[in-house]
Amino acid sequence: MTPTGTPPPSDSGRRWRRNLLGALVLVTGLLFIPEPVPAPPEGAGKPVFAWNQDAFWAELEAQLVAARRLDPGALRTRIDTALSELSAQLDRLADRPRGPDDAGFSRLETHLFRLGPLLAVQPARLPEYVALVTRTRRVVKEQSRAWDLNALAARQRVYRLLSGARWALETLLLQLPASVEYPELILGEDVPSATPSTTVAGVTLHSGDILVSRGAAPTSSLISRGNDYPGVFSHVALVHIESGTGAVSIIESLIEHGVVVSTLSDYLGSKKLRLMVLRPRPDLPAVATDPMRPHQAATAALTEARQRAIPYDFTMDAHDHGAQFCSEVASAAYATVGIPLWMGVSYLSSPTVTAWLASTGVRHFETQEPADLEYDSQLQVVAEWRERSTLFRAHVDDAVTDAMIAEATPKTPLPYSFIKLPLARLAKAYSLALNSLGRTGPIPQGLSASAALRIERYRSDHDARVERLLTRAETFKRERGYPPPYWELVRLAHDSKPN
Repeated sequence: MTPTGTPPPSDSGRRWRRNLLGALVLVTGLLFIPEPVPAPPEGAGKPVFAWNQDAFWAELEAQLVAARRLDPGALRTRIDTALSELSAQLDRLADRPRGPDDAGFSRLETHLFRLGPLLAVQPARLPEYVALVTRTRRVVKEQSRAWDLNALAARQRVYRLLSGARWALETLLLQLPASVEYPELILGEDVPSATPSTTVAGVTLHSGDILVSRGAAPTSSLISRGNDYPGVFSHVALVHIESGTGAVSIIESLIEHGVVVSTLSDYLGSKKLRLMVLRPRPDLPAVATDPMRPHQAATAALTEARQRAIPYDFTMDAHDHGAQFCSEVASAAYATVGIPLWMGVSYLSSPTVTAWLASTGVRHFETQEPADLEYDSQLQVVAEWRERSTLFRAHVDDAVTDAMIAEATPKTPLPYSFIKLPLARLAKAYSLALNSLGRTGPIPQGLSASAALRIERYRSDHDARVERLLTRAETFKRERGYPPPYWELVRLAHDSKPN
């Protein structure tokens, strides 16, 4: 007997405890074994677009400062002349078919940018500028119908004018005083459609319409800016409107759940920094033959989403529809009615971006990026919405993303917290058990434990830099008297890099 009267442990009891401890050590060790990281991918191997116009951006900022000192009458005359010339340029560009290398497009781009700083000081003519930006998009989209959107010259021209016009407009909008009315909703074209419809907040939605949006998460910014042609959209969804009842369903693929059918209120209730409505042209041969084909495409997507569980496709394979990422929901549906979307294939070529995405499961770098759908000449823009209170935040998010991509070591995967790997693996095992019961776990189906940790770390790093940039931006505004335009935000984002 021991002094306390407790019998000494038997040999078998000691062996059992040693075996248990050894098993726990072994399991813990196994949980710490890092997952293999794929070799750095080659990516699409295409040129990554860069504006390379730092001197021009500095000139525009100097014009903004100088315009504040101009005589109001002289400034008004300059604005009148510039608006008139822009309108005449658009008339000339629309009068006959033009190739993407037409010099008139370059002049249009320059004049759109140069007019912005003047209107920031005298915003009374802002509605005319908005109308010219909208008309620019219409003219470029019409001209691009005859272009090969996979050819470099055509791709760059469409991007420079559509993305550039938006950038010029938003740079102007962010300089407006709070007292100036802000056009949150800008209507595009009144695109005829025979499909069922409903009106929401002044916009008539039709079944088959495509919603392109931008989420508020740091990964949303990475999706939009990591493209070879950096954009502002990160998500695609498809509208279905039931004939007779007018019931609206939104079919979309979410990282956490895969393909889901959402109500319109649920879709609009999730935070979005911007939203665009796209619609197939009524003169497309497939639509002209049968005007209900967009509705048939939406119905096909709705039916499939209700008949089977479709997981999220982290590999971004746009051709295998067994799993689907967000863009694929729209392209797979429209393929069933003979309309192939994404006339210009999306490319991911940056050695940094491709390594980051590969470390989270992406395997296909010639794919369908949400931002690129805007440039598809088969689609017309019905409306675009951007809330005043979130537009600046969208620019800040993008500036931080651009800076992080530029500063990273190429071909290096996203980092993660190694110490968290065992817990993440247990969370993944728990998620798999829930998935088998048709439920959602903490780590999405198709995403590995280490990939989830990489995304978590990226979000944390991005959020921290956003907070530092917001502080620096406020200091910039206080010292100079105007908010920092995008090129200044990128510079400030680089300055806020942690040591």
